[in-house]
Amino acid sequence: MTAERVLVVNAGSSSLKLSLLGPADQTLDSLDIDPWHGEGATAQMTAFVAGLDGVGAVGHRVVHGGSRFRAAVVIDEDVRTAIADLTDLAPLHQPRALAGIDATAALLPGVPAVACFDTAFHASMPEAAATYALPAVWRERFGLRRYGFHGLSHGYAARRATELLGLSAPRLRIVTCHLGAGASLAAVACGRSVDTTMGFTPLEGLVMATRSGSVDPGLLVWLLRDARLSAAELGDGLERSSGLAGLAGGSGDMRDVQAAADRGDHDARLAIAVYLHRLCGEIAAMAAAMNGLDALVFTGGIGEHSPAVRAAAATGLAFLGVAIDEDANAGAQGDADISAPGSAVRAAVITAREDVEIARQARAAVREHSEGATA
Repeated sequence: MTAERVLVVNAGSSSLKLSLLGPADQTLDSLDIDPWHGEGATAQMTAFVAGLDGVGAVGHRVVHGGSRFRAAVVIDEDVRTAIADLTDLAPLHQPRALAGIDATAALLPGVPAVACFDTAFHASMPEAAATYALPAVWRERFGLRRYGFHGLSHGYAARRATELLGLSAPRLRIVTCHLGAGASLAAVACGRSVDTTMGFTPLEGLVMATRSGSVDPGLLVWLLRDARLSAAELGDGLERSSGLAGLAGGSGDMRDVQAAADRGDHDARLAIAVYLHRLCGEIAAMAAAMNGLDALVFTGGIGEHSPAVRAAAATGLAFLGVAIDEDANAGAQGDADISAPGSAVRAAVITAREDVEIARQARAAVREHSEGATA
């Protein structure tokens, strides 16, 4: 069975993106619903899906697959229950994904639905990269490990950059930088994730718009001790009031922070300096995980649209052989090679296309499921 047309359902914590992709991954139709709640949003979704023809499969983005789901899978009742059981690991996103799964199942009965997991790309990480140095009884009892996130974006960006730059896939070492409101890096060796910056939750790693990134755990224990902060206050502060917002004030949008820094605002300049310090250090760590670097790839809202961040990162990583062309970087639109002539490490900007990756995985899962059923 071949699913030529795939309806991609990307349910965020408050929004819903729907897109119908054709056999060549061309976008045939799309709809963004923001915010996604209430009767009006339901009516929008129903009308959109009712107007689609020839949907062969539905691909759903699911943020957390836990330890069980290491690849995309056709959804049945058992799979749906397992996704629901992981809600405490992604409380903002998992229920929304389930709502999208249920809604499209009702609108498209009989059409196979596939769960595509943000964590699955990182399931290939070696134990040394995935394991926390915590007591074994904790790790076993609570399933504590580094899962990683943004896998759909990292997987697509690495493959697309390989094509764009004309690189040879065997032994290829790529660091993909998904830089948006949420941000993470992945070390991709021979097409497989061998390390990443996010961990058990999407809080670990880089400085983000409103998330802190990695913080000394002893500092967090100190804040909780003697009721300095409650667990709820700490969690909310780390998720919603830290990162660029905590350093510079405002929403944490990099565009606003950069504008304030250009006006001479001290806090904004410090915010960008902290952001870049962590970014360069973590990229170097990803390169170390692969014993070298062949290509550096930028994607996500900041990665695609901030020449200043890309240029500063390249400058900070010159010791690794990274060099970008100033004009190519400044004028980059869509997928672009921004490598400096003769640079030892190639550099590229890749438009984030999680929808293409979801459609690819959905087609493969439906085909495999169909072949297994007829074997």
